[in-house]
Amino acid sequence: MNDLFSSCVDSRADCVRPLADRIRPQHLGEVVGQEHLTGPQGILTRMIEARSLVSMIFWGPPGTGKTTVARLLANETNLAFEQISAIFSGVADLKKMFEAARARRMIGQQTLFFVDEIHRFNRAQQDSFLSVMEDGTIILIGVTIENPFFELNIALLSRARVLTFHSHDAQSLMLLLERAENIEEKKLPLDEEARHVLVRMADGDARAVLILAEEIWLAARQNEIFNAEQLQDIVQQRVSVYDKSHDAHYNLISALHKSVRGSDPDAALYYLCRMFSAGEDPLYLGRRLVRMAVEDIGLADPQALIVANAAKNAYDYLGSPEGELALAQACIYLATAPKSNAVYLAYKYAMHSARENGSFLPPKHILNVPSRFMKKEGFGEGYRYDHDEPDAFSGQDYFPEKMPHETYYYPRGFGFERELRKRIKWWNKLRQDRSKKR
Repeated sequence: MNDLFSSCVDSRADCVRPLADRIRPQHLGEVVGQEHLTGPQGILTRMIEARSLVSMIFWGPPGTGKTTVARLLANETNLAFEQISAIFSGVADLKKMFEAARARRMIGQQTLFFVDEIHRFNRAQQDSFLSVMEDGTIILIGVTIENPFFELNIALLSRARVLTFHSHDAQSLMLLLERAENIEEKKLPLDEEARHVLVRMADGDARAVLILAEEIWLAARQNEIFNAEQLQDIVQQRVSVYDKSHDAHYNLISALHKSVRGSDPDAALYYLCRMFSAGEDPLYLGRRLVRMAVEDIGLADPQALIVANAAKNAYDYLGSPEGELALAQACIYLATAPKSNAVYLAYKYAMHSARENGSFLPPKHILNVPSRFMKKEGFGEGYRYDHDEPDAFSGQDYFPEKMPHETYYYPRGFGFERELRKRIKWWNKLRQDRSKKR
């Protein structure tokens, strides 16, 4: 009777475990989607074969197997496994675990110390790991979804190897669904199109695709098969992986900016809409479009700045959802405009020159003469009013006397800058001709 009761309890406990936990791999060879780490030629596979495990930082998006792989490393190397989360732990917890690890080391056992969300530890807490890493008391496995080169101490990074986990592709997510079906001993009640939609909804997250699969099995009636439209009604749309203050934000704004710069209106519009759908502030995107207009287009199309600024103002006036269309229009305009970074480079060169030569007085002939004393000292003497000169151009030198005439702005041959290049070339020729006559 007791055996039967135990069996029922065990079976029930297994049934209430989430599918993602029940399908968890039992050894590295079963991990999918991270073959560059866990495959036959993977870095971690080679480390285990050579019995040379080192401290590591696992960096990658959610649902890519970072925690699972850390546990498997402990199992396959016979290391003691300690796990903490940086959200719920402090210095006192760390000290207690370090002491336990030192005690194990005295009897010849090393500890694999797994820290979830390690980027949430402050600088002092991160520094507390250094001594126990150096003397071999622990092998640290820190997990983060944030860029470790921004979020972690240099001292900690210098003692650990950073390994990147990749988002799952459609093939690896399909394989996980097949494994889930084998464990559940039943097929997902989806037609072929809906199955592909489910994979897209997961957005590269293995945990998400398994949670969605569980929802579908729970929702399906006997012999019911869902199509793509019914699937979306059942599970709704999964929220995009996006945090407006961290990596996903910077990755997408970088992709948008580079798509505009690369004159690809379709890609630019895609990333703009990705950020809209993730809840990004449209006014922030409007400001970024203005920046793109001056950095990557400049005077090749002087209208670009006007269009971008008008779109930002239109959103500010209309609000959502009408205002987003104005930003989309500006995005397409900027992506299809002629490109030039000549203004951007000219500004950088001139700013550098201003810092290097910022104490030189402008030439006296272009200074104001507010007093008799200054006139007596020669201020304003020899200035020629350009509108009274031939071609409305005097050709005088306006740089400080201790500086040569420098060139910062080199207009490119695209769009309106083609015309500006002609003008500047003409003025330079006049300046040279008139300097010879003086």
